[in-house]
Amino acid sequence: ATNLQNIQILSNLTSTFPTFLLTGIPGLESVQVWISIPFCCLYAIALSGNSMILFVIFTQHSLHEPMYYFLSMLSAADLGLTISTMSTTLAILWFDAREISLDSCIIQMFFLHGFTVMECAVQVAMAFDRFVAICDPLRYTTILTHSRIIQMGLLMILRTVILIVPLLLLLKPLSFCGANVLSHSYCYHPDVIKLACSDTWANNIYGLIGLILTTGVDTPCIVLSYILIIRSVLSMASPKERHKVFSTCVSHIGAVAIFYIPMISLSLVHRYGRSVPKVVHSMMANIYLLLPPVLNPVIYSVKTKQIRKAIFSLLLQN
Repeated sequence: ATNLQNIQILSNLTSTFPTFLLTGIPGLESVQVWISIPFCCLYAIALSGNSMILFVIFTQHSLHEPMYYFLSMLSAADLGLTISTMSTTLAILWFDAREISLDSCIIQMFFLHGFTVMECAVQVAMAFDRFVAICDPLRYTTILTHSRIIQMGLLMILRTVILIVPLLLLLKPLSFCGANVLSHSYCYHPDVIKLACSDTWANNIYGLIGLILTTGVDTPCIVLSYILIIRSVLSMASPKERHKVFSTCVSHIGAVAIFYIPMISLSLVHRYGRSVPKVVHSMMANIYLLLPPVLNPVIYSVKTKQIRKAIFSLLLQN
């Protein structure tokens, strides 16, 4: 069956309606069913953990504060990332169902890259929340009002749609040549664009603009927020007070690290790691998408007393 799929793809040498072949774990195809077990466990942790965070924030009135609203946005983005790739990854591991059309690929990329851009924006909003809470606490409730948080959420969605939709529509006119084999178990824009045999200058330019307007803007904003936070914390006289204030940022710093480090590593491997074994590409791609949704609920449940207390209260009540 796999050979037949390969023949069908190879016969489609230049097509504007190509079929792509997704890739599971290269070199470990014979044990993919067993590999699916830890994947299923990680997906279950990500789905249940983020769903629990969303549920307790919306049902517990004590958590109706700006910090937790932003945390609910982060959990929603993590759920979107998990669900958008889970179907194709498990289909490959369970049934070796590797074929995917360009239209299905574009739909998956919309949700995958869309929720990634959303998560970048939420990380900036959470950094701003910590900055206001620590550097200007007296104006915290007047700056981060409910209406302003709603406006910020709508702005995040609008930015995502404006950046992602044109990027993906630019794929439609392209022709694809040869064996359209992707490097991952899901459609990833830089991976798809490398397979095009027509001119991709517009795609590359728009992709670069999108990267500058997301990571290029969001990362300096987060760094600047923490520079100002650190300066404010160091000006405090009491070491105990410094520790108490800075501990409120630990969860967010952890969330930023587990999101940006795998994303940057995967981008560098795609750009410069042509000699890197395919299995490394595949593992890094899965870590990039699974690590934040799995670890974020754990980090916030362990490090945030109010979230931990609300979850325990809910479980004991049930």
